[in-house]
Amino acid sequence: MNEIEQEQRIYAVIASIPRGAVVTYGQVADLAGMPRAARLVGRTVSKLPGDTRLPWHRVINATGKISMPRESLGFDRQKERLQEEDVVVTNGRIDLKEFRWQP
Repeated sequence: MNEIEQEQRIYAVIASIPRGAVVTYGQVADLAGMPRAARLVGRTVSKLPGDTRLPWHRVINATGKISMPRESLGFDRQKERLQEEDVVVTNGRIDLKEFRWQP
């Protein structure tokens, strides 16, 4: 599978995440048919243009945290978007038991 095909699979999974739910980078990789490719998912998400319509903010790390530095604009933007969808963010963490999407 080439890089473009990998990206398209990742984008398709991210596009399917429902409002008010989150998934981990590893979960996106698994759903895209690329187990153990969580870092690839992270790199792919980080390259998305600022005006993307993909719900990138619904992708978090395996411990339920927002991966960006707490003091960054990206952290604030992701937290804000999640809260707009009624996802509870406490100290940069989301309760995976409550908000994790299990397709």
